[in-house]
Amino acid sequence: MSTAYEESGRTQQKTRTRTALVEAARDLVTLGHTPTVEEAAAAASISRTTAYRYFPNQHALLAAAHPETTAATLLPPDPPDDPGERLDLVVREFMRIILDTEDQQRAMLRLSLEANRADPPDLPLRQGRAIAWLEDALEPMRGRVEHAEFRRLVLAVRGAMGIEALVWLTDIAGLSSTEAVDLMRWSARAMYDATVGRESP
Repeated sequence: MSTAYEESGRTQQKTRTRTALVEAARDLVTLGHTPTVEEAAAAASISRTTAYRYFPNQHALLAAAHPETTAATLLPPDPPDDPGERLDLVVREFMRIILDTEDQQRAMLRLSLEANRADPPDLPLRQGRAIAWLEDALEPMRGRVEHAEFRRLVLAVRGAMGIEALVWLTDIAGLSSTEAVDLMRWSARAMYDATVGRESP
């Protein structure tokens, strides 16, 4: 999201400056560091004062640097009708995005955990995009289950996947990334089957 400062006068140059700060922050995150605004400014050869005109704090900088897709769906073109198959496709694609940007995802997770609960939900991990993708995947089953059961399934699957689950499964449980994703897919399918089974006549 741009600031009022960026939207007035010499906008092309300001866009270049903002991009340089974001790219510097991403490079630092890739190296395993969670950069401050000052550190990103130094890496981009931009003055500290100028950097703060774009990003007033570390939260704003890392939120901008976070590799988040704005896609409305994670399903491929012409997806299957079966909600179980659709769910597996979305879990696999979601985790591909997570693994491709794991360092940045871990940095945003740390930031989200450190943020005050009273802060507005402006961080990517708090925006519920994965919920929308899961609801899209399971859309064909809306008429087959009660709304409360549908919602519970979506939340349960979200709780069993993503960077949060990946960190626990790899860092604590000792699984490889591939094993962790396979377990997330298994968990999602098991929860789906249990939900469908409860609603069967």
